[in-house]
Amino acid sequence: MNRVSGLLIICLLCISFGLDASSKNWLSLWPSAAALIVIFISKKILPGLLLGSVIGATMLSSGFIHFFELLFIDHLFSLIANRWNLSIILFTLMLGGFAELLERGGGFNALINRVVKRAEKAPLSMQWCAFGLGMICFFDGLANSMIVGKTLAGVAEKNGVPREKMAYIVDSTSSSVACIALVSTWIAYQLAMIQEGFTLAHVEMQTSAFSLFIYSIPYNFYCWFTLILLGLTLLTQWNVGPMRLVNNRSSKGGGVPIVSFPPNTLFRAVWVPILVLILSLFIGLYISGSEKLYWPTSLEQLSISIGEANTARVLVMSAIISLIVACLMNNKPIRQQQEQVHHVIGKGMRKICGPIAILFSAWLLSGILKSLEAHVLLSELLSQKIDISWFPALIFITGAILSFSTGTSWGTMGLLMPLAVPIVLGFDDIAYDLYMSPVIAAVFSGAVFGDHCSPFSDTTIVASISCGIEPFEHVKTQLPYALLASGMALFCGFIPIGFGVHPGGLLFLGTGAFVLLISLHKKVFR
Repeated sequence: MNRVSGLLIICLLCISFGLDASSKNWLSLWPSAAALIVIFISKKILPGLLLGSVIGATMLSSGFIHFFELLFIDHLFSLIANRWNLSIILFTLMLGGFAELLERGGGFNALINRVVKRAEKAPLSMQWCAFGLGMICFFDGLANSMIVGKTLAGVAEKNGVPREKMAYIVDSTSSSVACIALVSTWIAYQLAMIQEGFTLAHVEMQTSAFSLFIYSIPYNFYCWFTLILLGLTLLTQWNVGPMRLVNNRSSKGGGVPIVSFPPNTLFRAVWVPILVLILSLFIGLYISGSEKLYWPTSLEQLSISIGEANTARVLVMSAIISLIVACLMNNKPIRQQQEQVHHVIGKGMRKICGPIAILFSAWLLSGILKSLEAHVLLSELLSQKIDISWFPALIFITGAILSFSTGTSWGTMGLLMPLAVPIVLGFDDIAYDLYMSPVIAAVFSGAVFGDHCSPFSDTTIVASISCGIEPFEHVKTQLPYALLASGMALFCGFIPIGFGVHPGGLLFLGTGAFVLLISLHKKVFR
């Protein structure tokens, strides 16, 4: 960190002393703003997150002693004691060792041979492979990011695909897919928030929360347009903004020629541990959330079971199982290199420690922002009397602002859904039939937006961790795509849907607009 960044931090701290958060005014957003300023000036995530946390704690405290008590005891220690946080850290550490085992065992090079048929098609093949694997790992956003990124990012870089591009693919196929999947670790929370909205409105549900969730899927425009834009980007090899510069830099290095390895042995040492990891996660989530019979089952029962699973425990157990399998299958080639398996695992875990500190800092800032109740300001916007036709668009914009400024998609859903659903129920039955599904989808879409580009989001940080790049570089290269998808979701989705346009037609319209935009951009910047 240079002198300019240091002076900036000192100035922001001086400005923040004496600010009072008790009035619940716009000052509640100051820690987020200060963190963003430092992040974009210094190009480092960690100093910005820590500064935002310190400023927020200063605003909440009434004295020096109270400041340390609030920052360390109330927030930092509670993070350490949180089972979910610990499970994510353990899962991330073990996947770091897992990926290092597969790499040092030589299996990733064998993976190139199987995935890539010809050397000149290596970059494109690796990107589509990441896209496909991201769609397969639909059941959990964070696990998706770690599995796909750790498995393919290093291999892809050797074949001319920049890690920033892989991080974009990884991040775009994590929360977007988990949010609209009928079977995921998100589903129980999503259904609970829908139910909470009806409970607060004192209205009995005429249909199940699961049915309302299914009805909302076609209206989840941000998630759909994110995946559509990603597919078109890979299909046309379109790079925009900072990603264009990164891609040009990477392509100059060229690809790596395919190397011959003994048949089956090395390749099996990669795909078997990865398959064990995916299957153990999926099966473990289902068994953990099921009360009685495991089979036969219905789609709804499968979805509810996975949604109600003890995800924290399953993540850790699946990582342990897959790590053991990776040890057994890569022990021989690693020993042939005069190395010990446990040393390789330790090296992989040490590589993850720095990014984990960033993830922990993001959680700390998120907790302090929650204590500042900055969301109260945004909820007041929704309490104003508005035209119901514009309500889905307003909900999406509010959710996007909230998720970006706080970095929490689940927190955004938890705030907005209980506010938005009762407002729709306050109108007549016609409004309920027309707007309930779009409004529910708007909450989900706005929440996922922050997951994709907020520097405070754990999903953003995990995606960058898994691909081995600085979180700031990931935010910088992903942001143009997220803004394009959100703009299309707003203007070709939530605004026209408020006036009765069919969602299927809007998805086709948005896809056509993307194709036109990409064509024009490629002609201008040939």
